[in-house]
Amino acid sequence: MKRLRVILLAVLALTLLVTAGCDPNNEKGTPGGTSAAVSGNSGTSAGSAASSSGTQTASKKMNIKVYYPDEQGMKLIAVKRTIKSDDAGKYAEAMKSLLQGPKDKGQIAVIPKQAKLRSVKVKDDVAYVDFSQDLVKQFTGGSTGEEMLVGSVVNTLTDFPEIKKVQILVEGKKIETLAGHMDLSAPIARMANLLK
Repeated sequence: MKRLRVILLAVLALTLLVTAGCDPNNEKGTPGGTSAAVSGNSGTSAGSAASSSGTQTASKKMNIKVYYPDEQGMKLIAVKRTIKSDDAGKYAEAMKSLLQGPKDKGQIAVIPKQAKLRSVKVKDDVAYVDFSQDLVKQFTGGSTGEEMLVGSVVNTLTDFPEIKKVQILVEGKKIETLAGHMDLSAPIARMANLLK
């Protein structure tokens, strides 16, 4: 009987210690995934404020460069743009900015307006940029136009230091060429020779 009482007292003491250590409202501000999960599941305003502020910090303004051909279609001009994105979506946002076309005089659009961006995925140091089939179907340029289009895409993405090469895809598949002048079957490195 005495032994049973000692065991019960020990269990009670342990239970009190564990309960005292819990902080369901995270008032002490202790770091750790469990306390954040508890406050997030409690439905309190503190929990929702934490999640909304997390979203705001993830998405931030970034200064990037996109590249458009000059009026002669011989060199690429760097144009500064500002995008708002998290780290994972910055490559797609950069491409969307490029697809908006030039806004200043002295630059021309070379990517067909009908071409849509399907996705941008980065694996290791290669960016896989996937366009709709209109990139090929609606392209009307010759060899120089093809080089300018490829150069504008490749140089825009390789402006991010972690990207060394770009693979252009159409409808999720590799293409041999855009208009018969450039080999696009393998990833392409930065085309610095085209920069003005």
